[in-house]
Amino acid sequence: MSPRLLIALAVFVAFGAGMMLWVVVQPNATTETPAAASSSGAARQEHRERFFGGDPDRDVRSGQEMKPRW
Repeated sequence: MSPRLLIALAVFVAFGAGMMLWVVVQPNATTETPAAASSSGAARQEHRERFFGGDPDRDVRSGQEMKPRW
């Protein structure tokens, strides 16, 4: 085998091994304790309620008629 082919094969194998390691290990995986996970879950739920809550005084039931733009 030529040296170029061996180097290319080694690079390919190293890249494949790195990708498999990346998939298996999952970098930046959270290792939170259950108490911390529940508190962050409560914070996320509060954020969602504030974001999607909207204005309770505004009537949005009838809405506005949608007109097609031809």
